[in-house]
Amino acid sequence: MKRLLGIILIVAIAAVPAVAAEKGKPKTVKEKLGYSVGYVTGMNMKQDGLDISAEQLSRGIRDGYLGKKGAMTEDEMKGALDEYQKVLVAKQAEAMKLTAEKNKKEGVAYLAENGKKEGVVTTASGLQYKVITPGAGKQPKESDSVKVHYRGTTLDGTEFDSSIRRGEPATFPVTGVIAGWKEVLQLMKEGAKWQVAIPAELAYGERGAAQVIGPNQVLLFDVELIQIVQ
Repeated sequence: MKRLLGIILIVAIAAVPAVAAEKGKPKTVKEKLGYSVGYVTGMNMKQDGLDISAEQLSRGIRDGYLGKKGAMTEDEMKGALDEYQKVLVAKQAEAMKLTAEKNKKEGVAYLAENGKKEGVVTTASGLQYKVITPGAGKQPKESDSVKVHYRGTTLDGTEFDSSIRRGEPATFPVTGVIAGWKEVLQLMKEGAKWQVAIPAELAYGERGAAQVIGPNQVLLFDVELIQIVQ
């Protein structure tokens, strides 16, 4: 049978031995493997909100594992899987939308309050910074590369990146970073240490990044501009 779109679920559970014990605690390696894969798959289905017949699921696993003729044609199965894929994508999109709305609301509230704090400067773009150490060196230009130490977190304090934790400064061109970084770097001087709040529209916007930064999230950074790299 050809690989079907969205067949990952079936492939994962096809490894479940059909002769695994129905009751009691699994004892053999095969039984333990079968139960473990089935249990994890079941939890994932529940988390995905998949409305499915457990009886037909069990029947499909057994028929496939034993090499029996399917109760549905390949086209029928593909149609069912395609329909499930559409439902899953729609649910994910709705969840992303709700998260984006929540993050935007929280971000607007945070920036409004943070902007009132002593020493916090808000630029025309909405970027906010507070000077901890002013620095006395040169200011980078857009064409420069810089060496920096930084730590980035979301509003709840979750750290998503840190050169400080890695123990090694990062070096990159000023034009090679998000808009908020590009702006703030050209405002700093060598030796400066700033606390920076970057609005979502100057960071990763509605898309977020790499499942670490959510949609519409404001990002907070501790930034030290060590030097301009020639």
